[in-house]
Amino acid sequence: MTSQQKVSAIPLVTPNGVENKKPMLSLYQQAETYGQSKVVKAVWQSFGLAAFAGAFIALAFVFYITVTTGSSTSPWGMVRLVGGLAFSLGLMLVVICGGELFTSTVLSSVAWAQKQVSTRELLKCWLRVYLGNLLGALLMLTLIMAARMYELDGGRWGLNALNIAQHKLHHGWFQAFVLGVLCNMLVCLGVWMTFASRDALTKAILLMLPVAMFVSSGFEHSIANLFMVPLGISIQHLASPEFFTSLGVTAAQYSDLTLKHFIFNNLIPVTLGNIVGGGAFVGLGYWLIEHAVKPEQQPLAKCFTQLTSPTHLYSVSSSGELPKMPKTIQKLRVQDLMDPKPMTISPELSVYAGLKLLTDENSRSAAVLDDKQRLLGFVSQQDLLRRLWSEEFARGVSDKVSDLMQTEVLTVSPQDSVSELIELMVVDRSKLFPVNDSGILMGTTYKSYEERLRFASASKPSAFPVVDKGVLCGVITREAIAQKVCDIYKV
Repeated sequence: MTSQQKVSAIPLVTPNGVENKKPMLSLYQQAETYGQSKVVKAVWQSFGLAAFAGAFIALAFVFYITVTTGSSTSPWGMVRLVGGLAFSLGLMLVVICGGELFTSTVLSSVAWAQKQVSTRELLKCWLRVYLGNLLGALLMLTLIMAARMYELDGGRWGLNALNIAQHKLHHGWFQAFVLGVLCNMLVCLGVWMTFASRDALTKAILLMLPVAMFVSSGFEHSIANLFMVPLGISIQHLASPEFFTSLGVTAAQYSDLTLKHFIFNNLIPVTLGNIVGGGAFVGLGYWLIEHAVKPEQQPLAKCFTQLTSPTHLYSVSSSGELPKMPKTIQKLRVQDLMDPKPMTISPELSVYAGLKLLTDENSRSAAVLDDKQRLLGFVSQQDLLRRLWSEEFARGVSDKVSDLMQTEVLTVSPQDSVSELIELMVVDRSKLFPVNDSGILMGTTYKSYEERLRFASASKPSAFPVVDKGVLCGVITREAIAQKVCDIYKV
C-alpha cells in the first residue's frame, strides 16, 4: 500500500484491523466515493495510471481493427458487434487492472457536486488524466507503427485503419459532439454497473454490452480517437508508395488526415461531448435525483445494511409501547462529542516511531493524514505490532506507517446523528432482526428479542474519523459517547 491510496467508505475495517462484512452501498454512494478517489489521488500516480489506460484503449482498438479487417462480405451489423465486443477489452483492462481513463474519470462530477472537491481540483484531475491517456496512446502508436502492423493481411489491416480514421473526420462538428455525448453515457453507465459487484469476472461481463453498443453504433470516444486517428495519419505519411499501390489506392485519397483536421473536427467536439454525456447526463443526473430525495451528506447511511424489520420484532415495554430514546440523545450530533484536535500520525513515520507515538499518547489508534489534512487511513498498535511479530521483532524493519495503515475506513460527518452512530457501533441488525429484504423471518428456531439482542453485538470500529469536505475535522470515540450517556443519566 502506498501513502497516496485514499480512504474508501465502502469496506468495514476496524482500527484494530478486524475485517468485517462490508455494508451494502447504493450504486450512487459508490459512484460518489469513486469520483472523489479520482481527484484526490497523487498526481504522478494518477498520471501513470492514466498512461496505462491510454495504452489499454489503444490495444483494444488494435483488436477492433484486426477482427473487422477483411469482413466486407459479412453482415454489416454482425461485423460491428464483433468489433464492439473486441473493443470492450480496453475498458475491462482499465477497470480490472487499474487505470485512470478520462471518459470514466468525468464521473468525479458527482464528488464536485457534493462539494467534496473544488472546481480547480476537478479540472486539474481531468487535465492530468487526459494528458496521461494521450501519452499511453502515443506510446502504443509508436510500437504499432514500429511493428509495421499496417502491412497485415496484404496491407488490408492498414487500409481498414485508414478508412476508420478518415470516417471520424467526416462528421459535422455538432454531430461529433452528440456522438461523444452518446458514447460516454454508455461508458459511464457501464462503469456505474460495475459498482454492483466486487467480482472481477462479473465486472468484465457487465462492461461488454455497453461498450459493444457504443462501438457498433459509431459513437465517438475521445481517448480511443487519440490513438485511432493519429494511427491513420501515421500510415498515410509513413507507409511506402508500394503499400498504397498494392491496395489500388493512393495516399492522396487520405490527404484530409491531418493533425489540424483531427483536433478541430473531431477531438474538441468529441471531448466536450464525452464530458457532457458522462459528467453531466450520468453523473450530475443521478446526483440531482439523489439530492432531491435526501440530504446532501448522509455518510452514516453508507454504514447500514438495509433490512426490513417487522414491527413485532422490536422490543416493547410492559405497557405495550415501543421504547423512546431520550430527546437529549436524539438531538446530539457527531460535532457535539467529537475531539476536534485528535492525535494524528504521519504516513512517513517508521513502524517503530509510529508505535512509540501511539504508546506515548496512550492511544490504541490514530488517523493518518497527508499534508493537506486529508484522511489517508487509520493505523493501530495492533497493525504495527503484527508487522514486527512477522519479522520476529528484528531491528531494521523498513516499513512505514503508510505501508501498514488501513486505507479502507468508515467515516462520518459532523452533522450525523449520534443515536444512529451508537446503533452502528453496538448493534448488528442482521442478527437482531434476522429477516431478508422481503421481510421474511430467517432461521429455524424462535428466539426472543432479549436472546437475539445478547448475541447481536456489532464488530465495528470504536473510533470514527469525522470528515468534512474531504478534510479530517475530528474523531469521535465510543468512550466519548459512553461518557455523554452517563452524564445524561447522572450516573
